[in-house]
Amino acid sequence: MTADLSLLHLVVNASVLVQLVMLLLLVISVVSWSMIFRKWAAMKNARRAAVEFETRFWSGSDLNSLYREVTQKQGALSGLEGIFGAGFKEFAQLRKQSSADPMAVLEGSQRAMRVALSREIDVLETHLPFLATVGSTSPYIGLFGTVWGIMNSFRGLGNVHQATLAMVAPGIAEALIATAMGLFAAIPAVIAYNRYNNDVERLINRYETFLDEFSTLLQRHAHQAVG
Repeated sequence: MTADLSLLHLVVNASVLVQLVMLLLLVISVVSWSMIFRKWAAMKNARRAAVEFETRFWSGSDLNSLYREVTQKQGALSGLEGIFGAGFKEFAQLRKQSSADPMAVLEGSQRAMRVALSREIDVLETHLPFLATVGSTSPYIGLFGTVWGIMNSFRGLGNVHQATLAMVAPGIAEALIATAMGLFAAIPAVIAYNRYNNDVERLINRYETFLDEFSTLLQRHAHQAVG
């Protein structure tokens, strides 16, 4: 008698626990792929927005005009626009005070930009911990299903007098599907995590570079106002 080793048959006839493991891995994989595509779109938009804003910023336009242009947009500011908006707003407010020291004005602007930068980092790192968790735990979840399925296969041999490969093959095959599904969920998550983590670090470095350059520019304006 030949055992049916088709994928559908193995999944349907697997033990309840192994089926639950497969279902869990399937859900994890679907959610992971959803976050991968969403993160790809978010990173693409963030890079494009950074390039566009840097082009406008370094075109020589007046900072007051640029600030009005940025703040007139609907919705909350993000990326370099958010850092610029927070820094220039604080700078303008502190500079209105006649007794304000130039260094105090600059330090206040830098603190505001650092707070905005921290918010941007939190946004950029969204979904990365989940992808890292999927990449590190999915193989073990699949391995648990595999171990359980193989254990059940060998336990079934205790009730027979003569064991054959055909008797244990279906159980082992269904168990190995869990491992395969664990790897299927983990490998894309690991690749995406490494790629996006590198992209996030590069974008954060870009934000920090702009913050330093803008601070230097504000320092000149602060001393010119006093002078």
